[in-house]
Amino acid sequence: MHKNQNAVVLLSGGLDSVTCLYWAKACYASVTAVSFNYGQRHNSELVAAKAIAQSAGVNHCIIDIDIAQLGGSSLTDHSMVVPDGDTDKFPDKKHDEIDNDAIPNTYVPARNTIFLSYALAVAEVTEANHIVIGVSSVDYSGYPDCRPEYIDAFQRMSNLATKAGVTGHQLSIQTPLQKLSKAKTIELGLSLGVDYSQTISCYRADNDGLACGVCDSCSLRRQGFEQAGIEDPTHYQP
Repeated sequence: MHKNQNAVVLLSGGLDSVTCLYWAKACYASVTAVSFNYGQRHNSELVAAKAIAQSAGVNHCIIDIDIAQLGGSSLTDHSMVVPDGDTDKFPDKKHDEIDNDAIPNTYVPARNTIFLSYALAVAEVTEANHIVIGVSSVDYSGYPDCRPEYIDAFQRMSNLATKAGVTGHQLSIQTPLQKLSKAKTIELGLSLGVDYSQTISCYRADNDGLACGVCDSCSLRRQGFEQAGIEDPTHYQP
């Protein structure tokens, strides 16, 4: 615990990021949550993120970035189809063995790098010592920017590229969910007081925030609650 230090949390409004928000609240003196309006098709997550940040009593900013103009992902390109989930897709493969064909089209090119770069700037402005992001190498969709090697590399770069880093105020990237399954993540969040009924994880969520129940994110989330033996509070589309 670092009760004399500050943190920036990447907050999407989904299950993982909200767990990280409450984890950071328990660890740090002050927390700033950062969300992004990047042209995602499931924009209702931003409504959830705003409400969650308010409930948690943390500073919150929403940054506008038009990643959608670049295309390349079904989360930003409406001409592409968001695939149904397959929780058995990666059970026996290590994260560094997943090939290009196995990475789903819900991967947004360089998204975590872009988000972490903005969070790095926010950290400098708010004099934060830590950036918290909800990546995992256990329950994830094969995204290359969720791997621990990537996080370590970004942390090294951060301390080379910032005024804070080169003047001895080292910054760390915290990944409290890196080695946790979705079930363990849920158990952690509940122990911290997270209300998961507020969260939206679905890639196809409608304007009311109702989840489709079948996309990759919904499949992993549903499986997590089942394995944790917890009633799923997700609001699903009829």
